[in-house]
Amino acid sequence: MLVPPEMRAEIGIIGGSGLYDPGLFEEAKTIKIYTPYGPPSDEITVGEFKGRKVAFLPRHGKGHVIPPHMINYRANIWAFKALGVERIIAVSAVGSLREDYKPGDFVIPDQFIDFTKNRIYTFFDGRLVAHVSMADPFCPELREVAITTAKDLGIPVHEKGTYVCIEGPRFSTRAESRLYKSWGADIIGMTLVPEVNLAREAQICYVTIAMITDYDVWAEKPVTAEEVVRVMRENVEKAKKLLYELIPKIPKERKCPCKDALKEALV
Repeated sequence: MLVPPEMRAEIGIIGGSGLYDPGLFEEAKTIKIYTPYGPPSDEITVGEFKGRKVAFLPRHGKGHVIPPHMINYRANIWAFKALGVERIIAVSAVGSLREDYKPGDFVIPDQFIDFTKNRIYTFFDGRLVAHVSMADPFCPELREVAITTAKDLGIPVHEKGTYVCIEGPRFSTRAESRLYKSWGADIIGMTLVPEVNLAREAQICYVTIAMITDYDVWAEKPVTAEEVVRVMRENVEKAKKLLYELIPKIPKERKCPCKDALKEALV
C-alpha cells in the first residue's frame, strides 16, 4: 500500500510485555496498514522524536490481547517495511537461565536458539527462494549503540547473551529449563523468532533489548506475580529512558551488512 510521506519513518520500535506506549512523541498520528499477510498487531503510531521519524507498534496489541504464538509477525515486519523503516528496536520481557543475569538486568543478545514449532518463518514461501545468513542475527551497529547508551545511563546490562525462543504460551517444565541452560542459553522468551528472521529478510537492522523479569524454573526460586509485575514496571521505565537516549544516537547512514542481506541469499 502507498503510505503518505508524513507517515513514513526511519526507526521502528516494537514494544513487548508492559511497553504499550513509549511516551516519546509530542505529536503523533496513527496509521492502519494493510498487508498481504493480514493485519499487524495493532495500528502503528508515527511521530517525530529529537529530529528522527519513529514508528511504534505494540507486539501484543494494546492491552496485551495477542499471545506470542498468535502474533502476525510477517504482517508486523511488512508494515514497518512499507513505512520505510530501516532499523528496528525490539523490547521484550525474558526469564533468566543464569544466576548472574538477574531480574532487573537488561541483556542485548547476540545469538539465539529457535525452539518454536508452529510459526511461519519467512517471506519467501513461493516461487522465489532465499537463504539468508543468520550467523550473526542482530545488527552490530544497533547493538553497540544500545550497549553504550545503557552503560552511560547506569542500567545493568549484559553485552552478550543467547536467547532461546520457545513456542509458548505455556512456560517451560523444569526439565526443559535445565536443558536450555545446559545448551549455554542465557535468557528465555517467546517472541524473538520469527521476528528477527523476517527483519533480516526485509533487510532491516534489528536489535533486541531484553528485560529480565525473573529466573526461569531451573533455579527453583519461587516467584510471585507481584514480584514479576514490580520488576516489569521498573524495567519498562528503564527501557523508556534507554529509548529516549538511544534513538538520537543511531547513525543515519547504515554501514552494517543488514542492508545487503539478500545480495547473496536469493536462489
